[in-house]
Amino acid sequence: MNLVSEKNNFLYLTVGIVVLLFAGALSDQFEGVVGHQMIQAFSVMNIVVGIYGFKSTQKWLHTGVGIAISVIVVVIIGVVLELLELYYLHLILLLSFYLWAIWLAGKQVLLSDVERGVDANRVVGAICIYLLMGLIWALMYLFIAQAIPGAFNGVEQMVWYDNFADVAYYSYVTLTTLGYGDISPVAPIARFLVYMEAVVGVFYMAILVASLIGVGISESNKR
Repeated sequence: MNLVSEKNNFLYLTVGIVVLLFAGALSDQFEGVVGHQMIQAFSVMNIVVGIYGFKSTQKWLHTGVGIAISVIVVVIIGVVLELLELYYLHLILLLSFYLWAIWLAGKQVLLSDVERGVDANRVVGAICIYLLMGLIWALMYLFIAQAIPGAFNGVEQMVWYDNFADVAYYSYVTLTTLGYGDISPVAPIARFLVYMEAVVGVFYMAILVASLIGVGISESNKR
């Protein structure tokens, strides 16, 4: 029996993302204790849950052997990229995974089994997509912060996993349009990404969540 299925896959991925963000906060709070290994470990966990949970993946991946191979491959890739100091490539691969995850999540939340209405997994899926958007923008900010000196006030030019906690915090603050101001964009491309994230965050909450509620009310009225 599969622990992760289309009926609960968003729950596992959402919890995985929250744990990843919490691990980033812990690694920043207790610097030098576990370091970026926590971020790497929970990144692997999210990738495996994403591969295992979405229906578009190959059937063999849903077996124990498939999961074991997935974990081994992802870990090896991460270790090799770190040893070779291919940090930009590592970020691009992580960004590609989260873009793939948000695409599959969007199809399942918006397009699949529309006649069934809104169930708990679809609501959790909407939350999952929101968290994925914050992670995607965080990875783009990390790429810019590492590539362009002084791209952000309040963020030093360091290897991406050393800035993960600060940049993830900034990304979600921007996505929710809180805008505390302790970190701010300086480089033009950084400013562009920041205001685009704010716009997407506002429209997501206004349109997608409202649409899900509307579908639920419509289905309730039909019954």
